[in-house]
Amino acid sequence: MSIASVEAQKQLDRLVALGYPDVADISAAAFRALARPLIAALEQCDPDSADPQCRLGADILLIPTRELVSPESLIARTSIYRMAGFTTMPPRDIASFLPQDGFEPPEGPFYLVVEPHTGTCYINREPDVARKLIDSDERTPLTLEEGLAIATQHPEWLLEKNGFNLLGSRSADGRVPSIWMSQNAPRLGAVWPNSRHTWLGNAYCISRRGISLFR
Repeated sequence: MSIASVEAQKQLDRLVALGYPDVADISAAAFRALARPLIAALEQCDPDSADPQCRLGADILLIPTRELVSPESLIARTSIYRMAGFTTMPPRDIASFLPQDGFEPPEGPFYLVVEPHTGTCYINREPDVARKLIDSDERTPLTLEEGLAIATQHPEWLLEKNGFNLLGSRSADGRVPSIWMSQNAPRLGAVWPNSRHTWLGNAYCISRRGISLFR
């Protein structure tokens, strides 16, 4: 097994342990089976691979798509030091944050985010300004689902690095979702595109990879 496939399997195990199959309304075995083709493809990958598409290590996130797992209840499945994540937004509000043009997830029930970051270098920047900076740096902003994956798989980043805006998603009224530490726990909220906060970066990644890119 490769470094990437081991990491993806570890993340899948965490999703199962946190009850994601229940959210998807399928069995744990069926949930695992949906991720199997992507993880199997990763077995051919290596950080030193001659093929750029397979040049992957442990710096990845395994993302279940919204069609498989709706995002409304996922912040409550995150935790830091046994303090469960929370939000004050109603489920309908959370569901309204949709991927923007160009940041739609690849096809398939699961896909990968490559080299995710909380966007420390874009901290205390208005979302609209940070979006231009991220674009100029040839990076891509994370979506709501991808930010929830960071809080799920790497909750310690919220303590060690920073909270973050998720500029790849936006609601109809223009707000962008955000995740930060509040009351010693991960919190999902939202900010306006012209607001700035000293504790919020603007999260990004290098690319997204679906199963089709490995065929």
